[in-house]
Amino acid sequence: MKSWPTPSVPAVPGHGEPLRLHDTSRDAVVPLDAGDVARIYVCGITPYDATHLGHAATYVTFDLVVRALLDTGRRVEYVQNVTDVDDPLLERAARDGRDWRELATAEIELFREDMTALGVIPPDEYRGVVESMDEIVDAVRRLVSSGAAYRVPVPEGEGEGPGDDVYLDLAQTPAFGEVSHWSREQMMSVFADRGGDPDRAGKRDPLDPLLWRGARDGEPSWDDDVLGAGRPGWHIECTAISLAHLGHPFDLKGGGSDLVFPHHEMSAVQATALTGGEVFARLYVHQAMVGFQGEKMSKSKGNLVLVSRLRADGVDPMAIRLVLLAQHYRTEWEYTDSLLAEAQSRLDRWREALSTNGGVDATDTVAAVRSAVADDLSTLRALEAVDAWCERTLAGEGTDAAAPGVLARTLDAVLGVRL
Repeated sequence: MKSWPTPSVPAVPGHGEPLRLHDTSRDAVVPLDAGDVARIYVCGITPYDATHLGHAATYVTFDLVVRALLDTGRRVEYVQNVTDVDDPLLERAARDGRDWRELATAEIELFREDMTALGVIPPDEYRGVVESMDEIVDAVRRLVSSGAAYRVPVPEGEGEGPGDDVYLDLAQTPAFGEVSHWSREQMMSVFADRGGDPDRAGKRDPLDPLLWRGARDGEPSWDDDVLGAGRPGWHIECTAISLAHLGHPFDLKGGGSDLVFPHHEMSAVQATALTGGEVFARLYVHQAMVGFQGEKMSKSKGNLVLVSRLRADGVDPMAIRLVLLAQHYRTEWEYTDSLLAEAQSRLDRWREALSTNGGVDATDTVAAVRSAVADDLSTLRALEAVDAWCERTLAGEGTDAAAPGVLARTLDAVLGVRL
């Protein structure tokens, strides 16, 4: 699957500081100890609706991670998936009377346009479930063959013929729980609302994750001579795609905080069941939820601020990006029109200051931007350092002819703000 155009990243004198991020599995800010090549996997969209600011916050956050790593001189191998066949997509397509493939294609294209406008560096591998079916089927087959997974017959009357659902047996996976560290009670409280089926008759444990859904009437399915006709469960796609394209362990797995459980927990435990290793990803990094009108912004609630709609209304994409950068990625926040107005005002001041013939020497400001980003993506601190430089420059305090250009390149390369 194609991603979107790669923005140019200008060269900046010097190098960024080593990156430190909050690892959910350890509940601590730790160094991202990658070698010369940093390997990153970020969970992508389920394409049944347009990109809202919660999505944008996630992908801008991990764009900052990529940019910070590049600024240290590392190469980055970045993989992102697209859940282009799953229950929410099928349900939305049926509701709207659309073919699920056409709906997915249209929403993926809109997502590409939004990411391009926001200056997000695309993944090296952008993989949909449909095109990754061979890797996914192979992973499920191996789990069945090893005895780590078991079959439950499709209830009579639901399927097109004899078939099985396949589940991972969590009782055989001692690593379960090491990503979220949630109690069983916490897990059960959200499992059904987040794609789980705790009440499915025949499961050995209500929390066992679905690996393969046997064919049902009216649903897309793929034939396999071992598993039978069906389609993948949600979590196995990320396990299979990341192992196929990054190996294990890789350096960072990222996504929204609503993915900590069950998605990231299950993806990890499936991987350890497949590989026999103790570690799937070295760090798990999560973007906090974004709210609007008093609730978490979500497609199911419909309280969405869409990036495409803001763009259609003439909002500068860099102002949208500055709204996101003014928040800390681990802190929940709520969108308001005043945040956008403040971001546009900041963008206007930056452009005015950076268009001058000279300004205050930018060395300390460049260092402050790099230091703030390296410190668990403390982007507001970076913005405030640039604000201070702009105020001094507009007050006529400096005449360094090179300073505006150096700082503009830094903002582009490290923060992704193109002026």
